[in-house]
Amino acid sequence: MKMFSMFVLLSSSVLALVLSPAVRADDTLAASQSAKVEVLEKSTLSWNGSTLPSYASGQPQLSVVRVTIPEGGALPMHEHPFATAGVLLQGELEVHTPEGKSRRIMAGEGVIELVNQPHFGANVGQGPAVILVVYAGIEGQPVTVLVDGAAADEPL
Repeated sequence: MKMFSMFVLLSSSVLALVLSPAVRADDTLAASQSAKVEVLEKSTLSWNGSTLPSYASGQPQLSVVRVTIPEGGALPMHEHPFATAGVLLQGELEVHTPEGKSRRIMAGEGVIELVNQPHFGANVGQGPAVILVVYAGIEGQPVTVLVDGAAADEPL
């Protein structure tokens, strides 16, 4: 009888493991007793509601870049040909499209960038705005492209 009870317990444990959903990386991190996990952004959409395109083919190349925009400064109008996301580490940033859509981002917030859509970011806060950007690009291809007419040293 004891052997049968142990078999049932073991069988039900194995069955529970087999039928349980697959563990994702963020679930694994969240299961840690000492790590604090906070998802800042997770979406299939960019900040303006556009669906993100499928991944490109080629050798993936990830870049992690810190961008500092001085108080009152702005980036030139540009596009990203690949998925891009960022976390504003310091300051306040507003991102804009030529059509007038915008989103304000505060320090500590994440943002999923627009793909193949013109936009720019402007520092609207006190002091520098610092954003940590992760580009999911393809080796040998640019991750940011200036829109026609925008110069690298002009803000809009």
